[in-house]
Amino acid sequence: MGSTFGGIEIAKRSLTAQQTVMNTIGHNIANANTVGYTRQSVNLVASKPMEAPGLMRSTNPGQIGQGVDFDSINRIRDSFLDDQYRNEQKYLGEWSIKEDTLQKLEAIFNEPSETGLTQVLEKFWNAWQDVSNDPENVTARTALKENALALTDTLNQLDKQLHDFANDLTENMNVKMTEADNMLTQITNLNNEIFRIEGMGDNANDLRDQRDVLVDKLSNIVNIDVSETESGYSITMGSISLVNGINKEFTFDEASLNSSISSGDLNSGELYGMVQSRDEYIAEYAFQIDAMVKALVEGDVEVTLPEGSIIPEGTILNGITYTGTIEDRTLGSDTTVTVKGLNGIHELGYSLEDPPQTGTPFFTLKEGATEWDASSITVNPEIQDNPSKIASSSRVDESGNVIFGNNDISLLIGGMKNIDLSYTSGTAGDPVLSNGTFDEFFRSMIGQLGVQSQEASRQVDNQLVLVQQVEINRLSVSGVSLDEELADMIKFEQAYNASARMMTTIDELLNKLINGTGRVGL
Repeated sequence: MGSTFGGIEIAKRSLTAQQTVMNTIGHNIANANTVGYTRQSVNLVASKPMEAPGLMRSTNPGQIGQGVDFDSINRIRDSFLDDQYRNEQKYLGEWSIKEDTLQKLEAIFNEPSETGLTQVLEKFWNAWQDVSNDPENVTARTALKENALALTDTLNQLDKQLHDFANDLTENMNVKMTEADNMLTQITNLNNEIFRIEGMGDNANDLRDQRDVLVDKLSNIVNIDVSETESGYSITMGSISLVNGINKEFTFDEASLNSSISSGDLNSGELYGMVQSRDEYIAEYAFQIDAMVKALVEGDVEVTLPEGSIIPEGTILNGITYTGTIEDRTLGSDTTVTVKGLNGIHELGYSLEDPPQTGTPFFTLKEGATEWDASSITVNPEIQDNPSKIASSSRVDESGNVIFGNNDISLLIGGMKNIDLSYTSGTAGDPVLSNGTFDEFFRSMIGQLGVQSQEASRQVDNQLVLVQQVEINRLSVSGVSLDEELADMIKFEQAYNASARMMTTIDELLNKLINGTGRVGL
């Protein structure tokens, strides 16, 4: 026989269960726009029924139901979609950094434009042509000196911008490493807190959301794999354990970063993109500019000296040392020789000075520099102080006086614009061209940069589509739908009202039983 007050207990349990669902719906609605929030759902189960007592079994048919209980409040989340999202995020992080780097490199080179290196080079070559048109004109030589300074200043500035950019990336890497390290610490702390709370039988849903947000952000910085263990998330980067439950097992710093890249454990994400951008893209284009400088100044170049040219005393060309009288050093026919870059040609000529002076190196190294590169090249200080030292003529008369009106040397140097130069490889890579004109080399380099930038943009666009698609799928499972929540609210509100009405009905029944019976004879 059922308890007289059993109906009240059933109504109470129903009211409690429906109210819990309503509170959970309110929690979902309140966090509809909270980043990383996962929709929660109350798991309602029928209460354990009560069977009438008996020696072996109930003497009454059936079992008496005891209403409803809520078993748990669960997050609605798909771990497969989480893994997909994090896997695509790491590539998006890598290519976003590369795209940004290449776009900034394009801005540094600023080509094509009216202010880029191409125009500076064009003015430099044209200035040599102007000198060849009027070799005795000091104004033309002064203009050449200024255009040469503009060229070296542009090269110096390019090198400085590239090195500053590399240093900026290094600083950003340090910031990202600190950010990633802080995330690992927070995830470890959350693992510990979730382990403590769920060890007492509760679901730490909101703490799990916070942990998943951190893991999502971390997946954009480095490539990670996440697995669930009894003590919380276990996070690895390749073969390296970052977090193992309540223990943080890795610290990001320069040494660990370099080691993880060398081992191949770090192979994507923003940090990897920064290292690749600094050590490959920036280093490569700094090397290409340096290769241009070396080829311009001292690269092997083949030129034809015209008949009648008088080679300066002690000069060695094609293995022949020219020495002795003017007649001994005069070429009897057009002679093709290989010289060391623009400096080599310039040293074959004679300046506009009196007494006659042979050509000095047109370009020199800055003070303290030991190797030709974009940062070390400058115009010879002697030429800066006295443009008359620019060599244009290749001839002297019988008395040894320079024939100032001769323009053989300036013509040869101006013609370098269309002469193939040899470009050498280095530790930072290979030149975009092994042989070609100065302008062809630079155009090839800018063309390569444009293709790389376009490819990076394409990769970013593709990854954005993939990440957005996975995120939409994930939100369709885990996101809060206000329409769905409001529909559930109406449904459970009706159930709550019905339970309250049931409680009222039982109360009236008991009132009649208690107050309207037991009054016989009165």
